[in-house]
Amino acid sequence: MTKPALTLYLAAPRGFCAGVDRAIKIVELAIEKWGAPVYVRHEIVHNKFVVDGLRELGAVFVEELDDCPDDRPVIFSAHGVPKAVPAEAAKREMLFVDATCPLVSKVHLEAERHHANGLQMVMIGHEGHPETVGTMGQLPEGEVILVETVEDVAGVEPRDPDKLAFITQTTLSVDDTAGIVQALQTRFPSIVGPHKEDICYATTNRQEAVKAVAPKIDALLVIGAPNSSNSKRLVEVGRTAGCGYAQLVQRAAEIDWRALDGIGSVGLTAGASAPEVLVNEVIDAFRDRYDVTVELVETAKERVEFKVPRVLREPAA
Repeated sequence: MTKPALTLYLAAPRGFCAGVDRAIKIVELAIEKWGAPVYVRHEIVHNKFVVDGLRELGAVFVEELDDCPDDRPVIFSAHGVPKAVPAEAAKREMLFVDATCPLVSKVHLEAERHHANGLQMVMIGHEGHPETVGTMGQLPEGEVILVETVEDVAGVEPRDPDKLAFITQTTLSVDDTAGIVQALQTRFPSIVGPHKEDICYATTNRQEAVKAVAPKIDALLVIGAPNSSNSKRLVEVGRTAGCGYAQLVQRAAEIDWRALDGIGSVGLTAGASAPEVLVNEVIDAFRDRYDVTVELVETAKERVEFKVPRVLREPAA
């Protein structure tokens, strides 16, 4: 039987960003240096395949510091942690390594700087997301007001409307965030914004690539985890850009083939914590069913690299 023809439009950039790459390396190098087990507070990045792979090497994933023994190294995830966490680790004289993405750390420093200048903070982010929890936890209780939508802006009640600044989670939808920022600036004309946009380069680039692919395709598949903010945003961006069908899948086994029946073109991308091996797995699954032509749609080249902390670059004592 002849396989039906299908064009796969592969979005680029896609997959691992520099912060995710660095965080995974930190866990691998820590196991290499200190042996197993190494404890990791929260999933190092939001991807089951990656987490399972590190678990096999000897990483133990826990939700809280209380779940870690004092005598084994602990790593904080790429999403960042509230200030109280490293403070508690230091108090317990634990060996800890912070794998917070440097671009998230930049937002933390920004929040502290504004706070030192007497400004109250508005954070645009998703309630309960580890990055938002970590960023809000840089400042004392009540110093950060969380907004998730344009509608939330109407309910913001600051101490002083003339002494406000805003920061954002790094993995939000660029377009949605622009609307919230506009609403904040309309309501609070003197609100101070970041020097450089908080949404990270990788989030922005992956969303731009999806927008470029969208007009060419009948359906969009995003490889990523259901708890990955940047992956979920890619699905939303695809839908907004006109994809009638946009689906988040963790692996090829989750593809709903019936939903793709009769289509001629599919866009494929991956969230910032999804490895390329999963992209190749999905391409192979399409090749099993279709006569596939792969076309690359590249909107930017990424050359960002972040060094791992010095403690992991030095040989063991």
